[in-house]
Amino acid sequence: MKTIKLLLICFFVTAYSFADISSTEKDALIALYNATNGSNWNATWDLSKSVDTWYGIKIENDKIVEINLPFNNLEGQLPQEIGSLVSLRILNFGFNKISGTIPTSIKNLTELTSLELFMNRLEGTIPSELGELKKLESLKLYSNNLTGTIPTELMGLTNLKELLLGSNFLTGTIPNEIYQLSKLEKLSLMDNKLEGQIPVEIAQLGQLEELVLSSNKLTGDLPMEFINLKNLNTLMVSDNNLNQEYISVSGNNPPGIMLLPLQNQSATAIMDIEKE
Repeated sequence: MKTIKLLLICFFVTAYSFADISSTEKDALIALYNATNGSNWNATWDLSKSVDTWYGIKIENDKIVEINLPFNNLEGQLPQEIGSLVSLRILNFGFNKISGTIPTSIKNLTELTSLELFMNRLEGTIPSELGELKKLESLKLYSNNLTGTIPTELMGLTNLKELLLGSNFLTGTIPNEIYQLSKLEKLSLMDNKLEGQIPVEIAQLGQLEELVLSSNKLTGDLPMEFINLKNLNTLMVSDNNLNQEYISVSGNNPPGIMLLPLQNQSATAIMDIEKE
């Protein structure tokens, strides 16, 4: 009898370990594996084993909540099946060789707080559907080959703390609606082809610590209202078509900034100051 009980216990433990993930989620992971040359990943998956043994996968309550596969030699296009992983909170594919477009099915990942697709070979436009990810706190798409404008739908992501879209081929202007991102701490749009003036609305982002807009085609002046950004410690706007040249600065939590013209009148220094 003890032998039978032991066998039954072993059976249920084994059955549970292999049945904890739905077939839909497992199929989505297998589609990702096949679409991105999984057999040549730096840390590959043994598809014959339980999903909870697969590198970079975190499971909670029988749901996949994190995929962390940076620096893992993923090469190919992201499959639409990725949108089936509806419990995902973190998706990190940084520093790989992923090409093609960002699948619009990502809009289904409404629990997502961090989407990191930086340092890849992604093309096409930034899907406006990303604006449906209302819990998103970090969006990192820098260093790809993305084109088109910055979707205004992204300005509805009011929980964003990091918006990093630098080193792409983005065109158009910086949306004036950016003031809606009231929790934003880091904004990087550097090394694109953005035009127009720097929106004065950025001065309403009271939590902003880093603002990097260098190497674009921006015109006009740096808004004086930026002096009110008390948490700003990094400001980079060089290599644009602004009316004056500005020296980029980075400090350790300076309480504020002010603008001072240099002696040659051809450049303006951004200086840290102590506010009363």
